[in-house]
Amino acid sequence: MAYVRFSFPFRPVATVTALSAGLVLLTGCGGGAGAGKGGGEKAGKSSGPVVVATSSWEAALAKAAGAKNVTSIVPASIKHAPDYDLKPSDLTKVADADYVLYASFEPFAGRIKDAAGGKAKVVEVKLDNGPEATKAEVTKLGKKFGTEQAAAKWNGKFSAEWDSLAKQVKAAWPGGKAPVVAAQMFTTWAAKLAGAKVVGTYGPEAVTPAQLSALSAKKPKFVLENENMSTGTVLPGSGAKQLNIVNYPGADLDLLGVYRKAAGQMEKAFSGS
Repeated sequence: MAYVRFSFPFRPVATVTALSAGLVLLTGCGGGAGAGKGGGEKAGKSSGPVVVATSSWEAALAKAAGAKNVTSIVPASIKHAPDYDLKPSDLTKVADADYVLYASFEPFAGRIKDAAGGKAKVVEVKLDNGPEATKAEVTKLGKKFGTEQAAAKWNGKFSAEWDSLAKQVKAAWPGGKAPVVAAQMFTTWAAKLAGAKVVGTYGPEAVTPAQLSALSAKKPKFVLENENMSTGTVLPGSGAKQLNIVNYPGADLDLLGVYRKAAGQMEKAFSGS
């Protein structure tokens, strides 16, 4: 796919001032801010920096870090964000941002950075649901946004939630023993949350016949597949129960919801419900 560089026209200062005054007047008559696209709250500059993220995952990290004016470009309904085809209208959102968040593996990262120009601060975000990686990214973004206290508060809440969910899942271990699992490489965080015994990992590419044979020989009872990068049934005919774990937050940008959903899936599967 050919990449197209978009440029944005210069707006005279007088025009921008007039538009800003008009927007202030309209906001006063409207009675409040509306919901932003991608589940983020659309607020004024007084609420902090304007953050535009490529996907709901980066946007959720920004929200966790204390940002209030957050918008994501890729709709939350898209399971695999890198597959999204950017539109020129998507790139115009970037032009008005204070911060632009992206992940290096996203194929449109170059276009996003070009669209940001020299005004926005472009931040590469590490997308990994492992607890330490998540807290590190929230802390990093909190420092950039000037919302360190909010980020620290969220991290404390996350740590408590992780411990609570881990106990919840452990209580459902089959026979009181750690479940034996195979996990897609980007869902090993779910295995860690469950306290599971990981006997093999695979992906993100489709499982080859050789890998299938090797994984089957280890006899995992469960497969933790990545729903956002799914290749279908991983170990057909092996008797292993497959759980499709979601990595991306929904339109509400609730990152903790990702962990709660995974814990609920595993608790139900391990208990035989």
